Amino acid sequence: MTTQTVENTVTEADKADIAALPQRIVAAWAAHDADAFAEAFTPDGSMIIPGVFQKGREAIRAFMAQAFEGPFKGTRVVGTPADLRFANNESGILITQGGILAPGESEPSAERAVNASWVVVKREGRWYLAAYQNSPRNVA
Repeated sequence: MTTQTVENTVTEADKADIAALPQRIVAAWAAHDADAFAEAFTPDGSMIIPGVFQKGREAIRAFMAQAFEGPFKGTRVVGTPADLRFANNESGILITQGGILAPGESEPSAERAVNASWVVVKREGRWYLAAYQNSPRNVA
């Protein structure tokens, strides 16, 4: 993973906390826990995935609760940090590669592989998602 810092004001602990955000999402998804999934976002955070735009932690929670009972039932996700850049010591952009795993899969199929952008912000000493967006990844 490449990393760019702003005037070296971002600590190694901050970088580790940001890199852990995808794992928080992975764990919440594995448990089909919409509350834990939404808690990774700021109260006014946004999530854009193909065909879906949700704004606000509660809207994200409600969408994921329904999705875990419907199209995402039995699925898992994976994501690996690929790039990290900072605007200042309390905001940055994390790029990941990953996707949705259908039951029995260990790697996402070409149809479910994604690149994702995570706008991260530090609030009260903890890193959150202010915005998340993914798009299909060409894995040919």
